[in-house]
Amino acid sequence: MLRFLTAGESHGPGLTIIVEGMPADVPLLAADIDRDLARRQVGFGRGGRMSIETDRATIRGGVRLGRTMGSPIALTLENRDFINWQVPMSVAPVDLDDPEVAAQLEAKKITRLRPGHADYPGAIKYGLTDVRNILERSSARETTSRVAAGAIAKQLLRQFNIHVHSQVVEIGGVGGDAPLRPELPDFAEWKALFEQVEQNDLRCHPALYERLRERIVEAAKGSYTLGGVVEVVAYGDIPVGLGSHTHYDRRIDGLLAGVLMSVHTVKAVEVGIGTAAARTIGAEVQDEFVSVDGEIARTSNHAGGIEGGMTNGQPVLLRAYLKPLPTMRKPLKSVDLVSGESFEAHYERSDTCAVAAGGVICEAMAAIVLAQELQRKFGGDSLGEMLRHAGRSPS
Repeated sequence: MLRFLTAGESHGPGLTIIVEGMPADVPLLAADIDRDLARRQVGFGRGGRMSIETDRATIRGGVRLGRTMGSPIALTLENRDFINWQVPMSVAPVDLDDPEVAAQLEAKKITRLRPGHADYPGAIKYGLTDVRNILERSSARETTSRVAAGAIAKQLLRQFNIHVHSQVVEIGGVGGDAPLRPELPDFAEWKALFEQVEQNDLRCHPALYERLRERIVEAAKGSYTLGGVVEVVAYGDIPVGLGSHTHYDRRIDGLLAGVLMSVHTVKAVEVGIGTAAARTIGAEVQDEFVSVDGEIARTSNHAGGIEGGMTNGQPVLLRAYLKPLPTMRKPLKSVDLVSGESFEAHYERSDTCAVAAGGVICEAMAAIVLAQELQRKFGGDSLGEMLRHAGRSPS
C-alpha cells in the first residue's frame, strides 16, 4: 500500500521524501514531479521565498530507466536559502564561545509567540524556550514534500485515466457566487476547464481573475492576509467502489476530508454540495438514477461522486476552505514565551495570499488517498498486474 514519509526543515539543507509501495513499471521522471512543484510556487500574492527557491526534485532511488522498480522511491529537494542559515540550522554542534556564532544563533531565536501558528502548543509540548525548532518543521515549506509525493501518486492514477486537479473559486470573500462550469461536465469539459485555470497565476476561472487579483492587491496595500476556497476534482475513469461502507476508517469521504484537513490553513472540507445539503430538502439533495442507452446514469452530482463511503463512478468533488495566513506584516499582540512580557508577535517572511498553492497541495493529498484505494481494490506488485485486475489493457 502506498505511503510516504518526509523529513527536513524550512531553512535546513533540504527536504527528503520516501514513497513506499508504488508498484513496479509506472512511468516516472523528475520532470513529472517538478511540474507540480512549479505549480505550487505560482500564485499572485506569494512572498519573497518563492523568488529564492526554484524547486527541483532529485530522484535518489526506486526508479530505473524512467520506470518505478517496486522498491521505495527516495527524493531530495534542496533548500537554496540554507546558504544564509548554515550556522543557525547547523546539524553539527557549533562553537558557542565564538561571538559571531553566538550572535547568529541569538538573532534567529524566537520567543515572541505568533498567534495562529504551532509556536505555543509546540513549545509547551516539547519543553522549549526557543520556538525556532517548532517553526522550522511546522512551516508550509513542508508541503513541498507532499506535492512531490502526490505527483508520484498522480502518475499511477494517470495509467487508469484518473486525473486530479483544482481551481480557486474564492479569495477573501470574492467569488463563489456563480457556477463556473456545467453541472455534469464530461471529460473534455473538465480537461478544457483546467487548461484554462493553468493559464493564470491565481489558478482560477478566467471570469474570476481580475476580481480576485484586485482583492489581493487591496490586502497587500493594507498589510493583511487573505484566505479562500479551492475546489479539488478527480475525474476520468473513476471506478465504482473505491473505499468501503464497512468500517468508519475505510470510508473514502472520511479519508479524503482527513488528508485535506491536514493541509496548513485548511479549516473546513466539503464533499459535493457539502453544507448546502443541510439547508435543502431530501428530494433535491439526492442524485436520481436514469437509464441512458441501457447504461445507468445520474441526473446530478450533488453527492460529489461519493455515496456510502464509496466512489460511485462520478467525478469526486471536494472543496477546502483555507483561513488567512497567520503571519502578518502588521503583527498581532502577543507575549514573550520566556519573560511573559507583552510584545508584538514575531514576523517571519510570509505571503499575502497562498490559496492557489493550497489547491495544488490539496490535489496532492487527494491523489495519494485515491491511489491508495485504487491499490486496495486492484492490488498488484506491478502496473501490469493492477491493470489486468481492473480489466484494462496495458498501454
